[in-house]
Amino acid sequence: MLRTRLKGGPPIPRVSHTVIVDNAGLIELRSPRDDLMKEQLEGQDRFVCVHGPFEHYERTLVVSEGENEHEVTESFVFRLAIPLWRPLFNLFFRRSLLKRNIPWWAPPNRLNARAAKILSLLAAIQIVDGYLGTVITQTITFAADEFGRGSTAQGVTLAIVRVGVLVALGVMFIADKKGRRRLLLVATLGALALTALGAFSPNLWFLGGTQIVARGLTTGMGILIGVMAAEELPRGSRAYGVSLLSLSAALGAGMAVWVLPVADLHEQGWRIVYLVPLLSLPLIAAVRRQLPETLRFEVNSEVESLSSEQQHLEYRRLFLLAAGAFLFLFFASPASQFQNDFLRDHRNYNAAGITMYTLLTSTPAAVGIFLAGKWADTRGRRPIGAVGLVGGTLFITMSYFASSSLMWATHLAGIVIGSLTVALGVYGPELFSTRHRAKANGTIVTIGVLGSASGLLLVGFLQDHFNNYGPAFLIAAIGPLLAAVLVLTRYPETAQTKLEELNPDDIEINDL
Repeated sequence: MLRTRLKGGPPIPRVSHTVIVDNAGLIELRSPRDDLMKEQLEGQDRFVCVHGPFEHYERTLVVSEGENEHEVTESFVFRLAIPLWRPLFNLFFRRSLLKRNIPWWAPPNRLNARAAKILSLLAAIQIVDGYLGTVITQTITFAADEFGRGSTAQGVTLAIVRVGVLVALGVMFIADKKGRRRLLLVATLGALALTALGAFSPNLWFLGGTQIVARGLTTGMGILIGVMAAEELPRGSRAYGVSLLSLSAALGAGMAVWVLPVADLHEQGWRIVYLVPLLSLPLIAAVRRQLPETLRFEVNSEVESLSSEQQHLEYRRLFLLAAGAFLFLFFASPASQFQNDFLRDHRNYNAAGITMYTLLTSTPAAVGIFLAGKWADTRGRRPIGAVGLVGGTLFITMSYFASSSLMWATHLAGIVIGSLTVALGVYGPELFSTRHRAKANGTIVTIGVLGSASGLLLVGFLQDHFNNYGPAFLIAAIGPLLAAVLVLTRYPETAQTKLEELNPDDIEINDL
């Protein structure tokens, strides 16, 4: 792939190929494309992009015409509107530009330059959010050992940390008044600082105290990232965007797992995991420079009140989604939070073994997460989400009864199938007006955290009572199975629907 420069700017990719075509093929090449981008003709055999994820795009043809056989050199000069991730996606686009089709990895609805840029920046900050959100999960068993505490203390600490969701709820109320971008950046810097402070904890309660606020801010980050993505992405790609953001969060969480083996080097080695996020400060600075406020917030920020019909509708939706979140997290949180303790104390894994197990069983979930987004936009949110709830719960529960290869296999199946629940993550931002979107999602997360804390307390207590995680998770599994019934019978289908159609009181933005 060659590179060129435009007006003294940075080098941008240039891709060319030469083909022999007949008359029909030449007509096709001389027709504007409408796949990865929408072209228009601008000059003889020169095309530019009028809609697509490009800061600059130009396609030119050099034709040597014959009677019914023509030699055509087709050249592309382009610069993607995908900051931070541009080198990676240049590789994808290099191949796909040479073909007139929509590749498997493309969103169901094409993104314009603004949407592509914002999704790229949000994905970058989502990596930080994913790391911060899993720090306490990965290290609690090692911290508890240093401080001489058991499973009950871990469960209580993890449950108390959930109180930090009240911080997130406060952030959401402010975000609906002051804007998403500003609060996202403030929450990110605060979460980084408080997480780093946890590295100097003298006891488990100090660690939990710092994490109350840090996890609250981290939760706020995740909510705002989802809200901003939903407000900027086209109707047919909102779930796709959520799936990419989920993959970014998983990458961040995976990075925490990569660092975890330092806990084997020394009794206090787990503390290093809390300092590593400070390395992301240059990334945060880059996001701060380039991330704009969402258009929907700017347009709707002056809307004074909603109709009584919209308010009643939002109350019903709030109750529905909050109940689903409570039931799901009643199982999902303890299944995640107690995994390291289960592996370490019941299957005799060390930190390196836990890292290996987590990476090898969780990494394939990327396939499920990606497919969940694509399928949710093209086949509907409800069936995909329900399959994830039921299948994931059953297999994860089985893994806590199993050992050796059967434990690995059932956990892998549970993680991959369970990742389809990503399809449900788009409901929160979709079903509320811009005026209430952030605080409604904050409320849903708050209720979900109550389910999470309830599950943690129950599973921690039952584990100490029975000295076995299996029966505890068998009881907790009732939650997501009930949530699946709720999804199939009560949740609305929102695929391919504009946000303003779902929330008629909002001012419509024609370009989104």
